[in-house]
Amino acid sequence: MPIDATLPYDDSNIFARILRGELPAKTVYDDEYALAFHDINPQAPLHILVIPKGAYVSWDDFSERGSDAEIAGFVRAVGRVARDQGLVAPGYRLLANVGPDSHQEVPHLHVHIFAGRPLGPMLAR
Repeated sequence: MPIDATLPYDDSNIFARILRGELPAKTVYDDEYALAFHDINPQAPLHILVIPKGAYVSWDDFSERGSDAEIAGFVRAVGRVARDQGLVAPGYRLLANVGPDSHQEVPHLHVHIFAGRPLGPMLAR
């Protein structure tokens, strides 16, 4: 069910639980600002989620409240994951959903990295 990205952070969400070590994840990157792991329901041959370690509901929330160090660290982590996975030359897609119209399902900022095949048009028509 899509969530309202204007609601307060809910620390019982699945990504908060992964960050606390309560749930497992197939991690591909971990530093002080971000955690990246394979999506359990992949929508492309390669589907990685990158999440900030802070309690941010959405991109809007993060861009408003995140520190300069957190924002830079998170953006650099997304790029690092793509490079480490060898995705730059063939290409990849980034997606960050915000709110119910975009079908954001987890109330913790996350960026999807999709790759591994031609991904088609940006939006279904």
